[in-house]
Amino acid sequence: MINYHHVLKRVMMAVVTIGCFQTTSVLHAQTGSSYRHKQIPFPLILENKAESVVVSDERIILVAGSKTDMFRDPNVTYNTDNAPKLLFRPDTDFIFTTSIEHAFANKWDAGAIVLKQDSLNWVKFCFERDYTGANRVVSVVTKDISDDCNSVDIKSNKVYFKIAKAANVITLYYSEDNKSWLLVRHFQFNATKPLQLGLLAQSPTGDSCKVVFGNITYQNKKIKDPYTGE
Repeated sequence: MINYHHVLKRVMMAVVTIGCFQTTSVLHAQTGSSYRHKQIPFPLILENKAESVVVSDERIILVAGSKTDMFRDPNVTYNTDNAPKLLFRPDTDFIFTTSIEHAFANKWDAGAIVLKQDSLNWVKFCFERDYTGANRVVSVVTKDISDDCNSVDIKSNKVYFKIAKAANVITLYYSEDNKSWLLVRHFQFNATKPLQLGLLAQSPTGDSCKVVFGNITYQNKKIKDPYTGE
């Protein structure tokens, strides 16, 4: 007799190993699912449902479904936190980098780095299609209410992001070549609970957004110079 549950499980999750290379692919991944990436020394836990999660040595692909976002509007008319995130518990001090790439198909589509204490206190560092249609570096700091800081317009669909935490100070950077880093934001974030760090995909106005995260690095290190990020 065919065990259809077993067959479905094999279809929904494929793990292929060739030498030291491993790919984990999950369709319609559910919150609480756990993943490992070779550059991150902690398990990544999925928060909120994702249309798809693919984790390999080279990259992480996270696909958000329709009407997914993470924002607390200053006008207090729009508060939501249903975007899929892969989160892990970082060290007290760290430097985390990744490239972010997506198709910019719909307004507000984005891939992001997230640093989260809870639903009212978090940082979202986005590569987002803005209201003008530009590919924009955007940072959002939420302490009960979100701000919305639009920075540089990037001409390609790919950019490199870095976030550094040194005690209670957070610094955000972007780079177009993964070599020369420019400071975007430097601020205090006084957490009262353990933090989670990770990756997010969102599609507030579209049907989906497929985000590719590559060039991932994580260091348990305190930066000495906020202008260089080292």
